[in-house]
Amino acid sequence: MFHPRRTLRALLLPLAAGLALTALPAQTAQAATTLTNGGFETDSTGTATPAGWSTYSATGQNSASFTESGGHGGSYRLSHYSASAYKVETYQYLSGLTNGAYKLTAWVRSGGGQNSAYLALKNCGSAEQRTDLPVSSSNWIRIVTSINVTGNQCTISINSDANAGNWINVDDLTFTSGSTGLSVKGADISSLPKSEAFGGVYRTASGTTGDAVGILRSAGMNYARLKVWVNPADGYNNKTRVLALAKRIKASGMKLLVDFHYSDTWADPGKQTKPAAWSGHSYGQLKTDVYNHTYDVLNALKAQGTTADMVQVGNEINGGMLWSEGSTDNWSQLAGLLNSGYGAAKAVSSSTQVALHLANAGDDATVRWWFDNARTYGVNYDLIGLSYYGYWHGSLAAAQTTLDDVASRYAKPVFIAETAYPFRLDSDDALVNQIDTTGELVTGYPATAAGQLAWMNAVANIVEAVPNGRGLGVFYWEATWTAVTGNGWDPADASSGNGWENQALFGFDDRALSSMAWFAHR
Repeated sequence: MFHPRRTLRALLLPLAAGLALTALPAQTAQAATTLTNGGFETDSTGTATPAGWSTYSATGQNSASFTESGGHGGSYRLSHYSASAYKVETYQYLSGLTNGAYKLTAWVRSGGGQNSAYLALKNCGSAEQRTDLPVSSSNWIRIVTSINVTGNQCTISINSDANAGNWINVDDLTFTSGSTGLSVKGADISSLPKSEAFGGVYRTASGTTGDAVGILRSAGMNYARLKVWVNPADGYNNKTRVLALAKRIKASGMKLLVDFHYSDTWADPGKQTKPAAWSGHSYGQLKTDVYNHTYDVLNALKAQGTTADMVQVGNEINGGMLWSEGSTDNWSQLAGLLNSGYGAAKAVSSSTQVALHLANAGDDATVRWWFDNARTYGVNYDLIGLSYYGYWHGSLAAAQTTLDDVASRYAKPVFIAETAYPFRLDSDDALVNQIDTTGELVTGYPATAAGQLAWMNAVANIVEAVPNGRGLGVFYWEATWTAVTGNGWDPADASSGNGWENQALFGFDDRALSSMAWFAHR
């Protein structure tokens, strides 16, 4: 389908699009160096081509683009909708721009279901940049797109390729100097060594057996997250195994996040059990334990040439860690333990960034309460990491509110330390999956590889939109945890199964899923 948005000057370039001039609709808007009518307030209701904008429909349905009341900031908004299937683009051509990086920001809503619905910056002299509209039927979400303008011109485009009854709302667009993107496009692959030891196989999308680390890296993954248990029953996710996998990760060119659980098994908001070796220790001893263990693992990584780039002191520590001494019932003690971990990480490498990690990015009040206390009690940290599972932790809009709030309130970069989505609902082993019914899914995101990709792009998009460049990126959890007999969830039970294999990034045929494309996010 042809998307023509060029001035006569551009059309005279030799075979610029390989299309006849007659295919071009008239340029209805006066070319400008700044965005005109970005809030759609000029025309009131029912205008198919708002002031400053142009409309083009490959299906002859310009009326599927229109202004109406109910704006995000002002009184009106742009909507795309038709009772029949439609393709429509609302666009604005800008010329006379100073070359450089530009950022488009918009507030959007979408009922979902389209073949595609996105904002684009194109004909700007560099590769077209797009951001898909997340599915959010009631709450407005802010998204961004950025591009490098090299030809003094750019076209801002709002696109829908939609089925009957699909709709989007767009409002309050701004186009300013600046750039966006994510520095972290990562995944937790802690399960990989045990999977491989028990016969797990990983294949490329075409079916060739390969190295999981290399397959993920070639998809665009640039950061790996590994958890550390102190003395786990199965001997995996301990110092020795982490050191070995770190070598592979760094050799592939990826960075490394080390996630200290300070336990022999899973630590999360419901359980923060002390390692058996520390069980009888006093609070003072526990501070030393945290320091020594953190230093020992990180210094061993440094000694083998694989220094950690990022460290989590604790995992999903909403209620504290090393219960009961490090519970949030005693913030002064929790602060002491956290600062022990921070001090150890910095003693090994001052450039290693230390994150504090909570669950439930959709709960701004709790996250704010927690980090307000951290500030009151003098906890040291560099980054804020949050888990965000859309089927448990609320809407994308709620997560965006939290990310924006804490990044601003504490002036720290933020990232999603864990998120995931199923590509199917059935199991590949005997254990029932954590998410296994359509009723558990996020509305608008089916349990398919395409749905998994759309979810990851939506999460990446809200992190990218955090103001002032404070959205670092996203870690997928858990990319390589396929169903392999012996590699179950319980380190003390070899027969335990995996309730997560339908949320890996490799399919039940062990092939890389198309959803890995999210790693190529801008």
